[in-house]
Amino acid sequence: MKTLLAAVALGAMTLSGGAFAQEKGTVGVLMPTKASARWIADGDNMVKQLQERGYKTDLQYAEDDIPTQISQLENMVAAGVQSLVIASIDGTTLTDVLQQAHDKGIKVIAYDRLIRNSPNVDYYTTFDNFQVGVLQAQSIVQGLKLESEAGPFNIELFGGSPDDNNAFFFYNGAMSVLQPYIDSGKLVIPSGETGMDRVGTLRWDPAVAQARMDNLLSSYYGDKSVNAVLSPYDGLSIGIISALSAVGYGSGDKPMPIVSGQDAEVPSVKSIENGQQYSTIFKDTRELAKVTVNMIDAIGQGKEPEVTDTKTYENGVKVVPAYLLKPVLVTKENIKPVLVDSGYYTEDQIKP
Repeated sequence: MKTLLAAVALGAMTLSGGAFAQEKGTVGVLMPTKASARWIADGDNMVKQLQERGYKTDLQYAEDDIPTQISQLENMVAAGVQSLVIASIDGTTLTDVLQQAHDKGIKVIAYDRLIRNSPNVDYYTTFDNFQVGVLQAQSIVQGLKLESEAGPFNIELFGGSPDDNNAFFFYNGAMSVLQPYIDSGKLVIPSGETGMDRVGTLRWDPAVAQARMDNLLSSYYGDKSVNAVLSPYDGLSIGIISALSAVGYGSGDKPMPIVSGQDAEVPSVKSIENGQQYSTIFKDTRELAKVTVNMIDAIGQGKEPEVTDTKTYENGVKVVPAYLLKPVLVTKENIKPVLVDSGYYTEDQIKP
């Protein structure tokens, strides 16, 4: 009899444990594209950390196609996921499907890209995007030695995708540093192109950036040299550097301009090691995943997730509570301590 009772008790415990695992449910994770190594790392880190906490995961990439991402979201909502983590392609296009999610009680976390024009965005996890731009511009100030050199220096500006809310924060952060030098004449923009409506790069497309750099060089730099290029993302930086290299920069008596970047992608880290790209911004996707999973856990337990900003991220309908992480400027001098010693990359991965 005791053996039978023990078996029944053990079975009850097993069922209870199984029910608890089921209660955690499935988290839908939507990333924009696999074309950027950065988003692959984000997806992998989210899945790893969610599964370690006992969640099931549904990770989908939309390859920068808006209808595909909307369809993926609709399928996840229909399947009844516990919560959604969304790095949107165009943060203005998801209003209808997020209403469906809200009606089903599914919480939504905007992941590193603010989702706009919807009241049904519950939280936002990201890096301090204004500070990203500040650091990019500071690296240009540092690389050109603007504090000590007389100048003037020629610079061209590139922005991110106009449909990505972050792109405006990056640009505005950078201009908060660069504008005084432009106003004083120490920095000159030969093309005269400023503002996100002129310098934005749709879908963060490296080919678009390369073509624009080609055009700038042929139109405005006949007898002038480019001294610096503000680039908000490593993929764009590689395209820009390709255009510059094609007309002789980086060889002979034509030094490569100071070119910024973001995301510490392997090709750009190698480019920095080789003395082509000057800087990048490291955003540790492991930490972003950790913060996001902590939010999902808190939501599942009926608690208020921790946030660090309740004022900045107005999405057109509401201010979305956010958790901001700190970005880190990387140049040739600190690649090893920041990227290798932290375990983000091995030395072999970034060897030129």
